[in-house]
Amino acid sequence: MTKIDKNYEISYEGDLRVKMTHLKSGTTIYSDAPTDNNGKGESFSPTDLLVNALVSCVLTIIGIHFKKKDRNIKRINAGTKKVMYADPRRVGEVLIEFDFGENEFDERDLIAIKKIVETCPVTLSINTDIKIQTNL
Repeated sequence: MTKIDKNYEISYEGDLRVKMTHLKSGTTIYSDAPTDNNGKGESFSPTDLLVNALVSCVLTIIGIHFKKKDRNIKRINAGTKKVMYADPRRVGEVLIEFDFGENEFDERDLIAIKKIVETCPVTLSINTDIKIQTNL
């Protein structure tokens, strides 16, 4: 393989822990194997990062959507749960509960947000067998 101009540096640190550094910002995060898969569960697992990447993408695209409409939105919170399937072990379902707080979204806004959930780059990058359910 040709040498790449890398964006991230990732290293196995031992004891089922991985260190990930975003080279442009210097931000570092860690992942640990979950307790149900021989790990300590002291940080996000790789599948946790997948679920959180999905919701982070959705929230970012929601922000972009309303910014383009010159609408200032306030904090949006989301709680998530992943459901693991076995044989093979994988994320089978992602449950997302949005709390729009002080934002007043009408029916058209909610339809746009549903579409964002369905079409954000992370959604389009994961296996279509993964069921994504929301409270929308």
